[in-house]
Amino acid sequence: MTITQERPMTYAKMRGLVSYFSALLKGKKARLSDFLHKLVSSQQLCQHLDPQKNLRGRSRLRREEEEKGTASSAHTETSQMKPADFDYLKVIGKGSFGKVLLAKHRKHGGYYAVKVLQKQMIVKRKEQRHVMVERSVLLKGLQHPFLVGLHFSFQTPNMLYFVLDYINGGELFYHLQREGSFPEPRAAFYAAEMAMALGYLHSLDIVYRDLKPENILLDSEGHVMLTDFGLCKEGVAIGGVMHTFCGTPEYLAPEVLQGQPYSPAVDWWGLGTVLFEMLYGLPPFYSRSKAEMFENMLHAPLQLRTGVPQATRTLLEGLLERDVSKRLGESRDLVELQEHPFFAPLNWDDLLARKVRPLFIPKVTSPCDVSYIDPEFTLQTVPSSVSERCQAGATSEAFPGFSFMNPAEYVASQPVS
Repeated sequence: MTITQERPMTYAKMRGLVSYFSALLKGKKARLSDFLHKLVSSQQLCQHLDPQKNLRGRSRLRREEEEKGTASSAHTETSQMKPADFDYLKVIGKGSFGKVLLAKHRKHGGYYAVKVLQKQMIVKRKEQRHVMVERSVLLKGLQHPFLVGLHFSFQTPNMLYFVLDYINGGELFYHLQREGSFPEPRAAFYAAEMAMALGYLHSLDIVYRDLKPENILLDSEGHVMLTDFGLCKEGVAIGGVMHTFCGTPEYLAPEVLQGQPYSPAVDWWGLGTVLFEMLYGLPPFYSRSKAEMFENMLHAPLQLRTGVPQATRTLLEGLLERDVSKRLGESRDLVELQEHPFFAPLNWDDLLARKVRPLFIPKVTSPCDVSYIDPEFTLQTVPSSVSERCQAGATSEAFPGFSFMNPAEYVASQPVS
């Protein structure tokens, strides 16, 4: 893999600093300037200067300070954000409770992926908790290069809206369908970026629980972006356990399948299944019969090609270890993977800084390019219901405090006084 030239400042740092100086130069009111000063000088912004600290874990005090900052930003004046602020251009995805749409902000011109969920359907299926967990995880300040970010969230009487980064390089699932499998260096690159994203979530005591090719996007530069945090579980430290049965059948860890308590190590099993699929074209224990597949996952030996490199073999065997106490990543999480010979060619600091050039770069022509989005979605008609003409901010007992606006974008949206 080649290394690109070093970029002196990340987008996240630049956006925060530009927002701060813009407020000063435009003569913002004292309360807003004071708010920005605190934001820029806080530890949360400083984390961008040394993102590796996030991967080594945070102290309880540091997390409490971060959550206080998040809480204050969530109470920013969000009532002005409404569906009519966006032009909805294309359907780019579909879920159990609604659709994902490519949208353009009418005032600022930015392109976003807007996830629109039907409240009635969510309440009917008693899934309010998963929706609010997704919002909560996004509000943790996930300033990480391989995680999709939240810009706004708001609600109307009938709908919930997540306004997210638009990532237009296509799902990993889409590329696997087209190509069948990937060469090992390309699969290793994707696996490493996924591992860094998972390790970051684990450092915040969040378990992802739903790693699969459909939830792994490529951005326009070819880097991995994890999305869909609806099945995340908060408050699970390394060594902690959970009991909930959830996830996609092909990617379930054996302990989940058997209804046993499980830990953040379920994500490392998930990484093993995705890496195996990238190399072989199918998940490791796949069968068209779910009963047979589950039996394979619990008891069948892992089948690898003859002549597979030793480092590849030991990594897959370590990640797909049924005995959780022996699974790679169980005791020291991401660090164990970073020390594995399979990843020896990688410089992890360069990877986190996005200085390692991807081996595949999507050929997108503009920020609104949908050529890598499945036509199954893009050929659908944008539903008129997403442009409800009522004001946003209508509350619901099932979704209290849902609305949010990224503080930097709140500043940019204010008129000059």
